[in-house]
Amino acid sequence: MSRSFLLIPTRFPPLSSSKTDTISVTSPGFSSFSCLRNGRRSNSSAPCISKRRRLGCKCQLADLAPVTSAAYGLVLLGCGLFACGKSGSKGSLFGGLTGAALMGTACLLMQAPETKAIGDSLGFGSAFLFSSVFGIRVAATQKLIPSGLLLVLSICALSVFISAYLLQDNL
Repeated sequence: MSRSFLLIPTRFPPLSSSKTDTISVTSPGFSSFSCLRNGRRSNSSAPCISKRRRLGCKCQLADLAPVTSAAYGLVLLGCGLFACGKSGSKGSLFGGLTGAALMGTACLLMQAPETKAIGDSLGFGSAFLFSSVFGIRVAATQKLIPSGLLLVLSICALSVFISAYLLQDNL
């Protein structure tokens, strides 16, 4: 089912060229969100809806990285525990625990503005590492389940971290 949303600005920025103006946007069915033009802070809770409001999209994508890191760490931990329980694989358990620890650390580092770049780098490096591991595993075994699914998830997480880091520099 397809829905279209209309973004209605609730407060227009002044015509001055100050780089700290706040833009607030409300969309039907979602709570309002706002972000600073310099990209330092955003309290967004709505998905990126319109390409016309690219500034809001950039702020929201940058805020998506910690959530992605936490979710990806939980997926890695769950898959490691599942593989250890099903087949007794200690390597999968170690990989799942390592992935959860790395992604949890990245998520915590992304919370503070001073360490956000370090957290993005750690998240990118970890996602790249696991993408490589799962890619080699898929190539060696030629089985798409579970390694292929984890490879796709790793590549998706990697793209979020790349986008968040690049957009952080562009704002």
